[in-house]
Amino acid sequence: QVQLVESGGGLVQSGGSLRLSCAASGVSFDLDVCSMGWFRQAPGQQRKYVARIGSDGSYTDYEYTVRGRFTLTRGNAKNTVYLYMDNLTPEDTAIYYCFLQPCYAADYWGQGTQVTVSS
Repeated sequence: QVQLVESGGGLVQSGGSLRLSCAASGVSFDLDVCSMGWFRQAPGQQRKYVARIGSDGSYTDYEYTVRGRFTLTRGNAKNTVYLYMDNLTPEDTAIYYCFLQPCYAADYWGQGTQVTVSS
């Protein structure tokens, strides 16, 4: 069974940086993975897209409010990604959820990690 574990959240001051990690386990060798990435959900709001990276790292895509501040990379371990978040603002405060998108099946999600940015 596929499980995604996120880590790296916490409390940081405005202008600070954090690195989020996401590692997927239990991924079958024959599961075609198209991408991995992140969504976030702020209090009282719907879950919103943040960024994704192709399974081979050939492309990255970012939601426009984080473009230029966030960087998504793949780890050396298979099905591991890192989200580097710089110049954080209070508007970035949210629970961040990692996802793994199979090419031919439903997405898998992690439990989320809290990011809080103080002003």
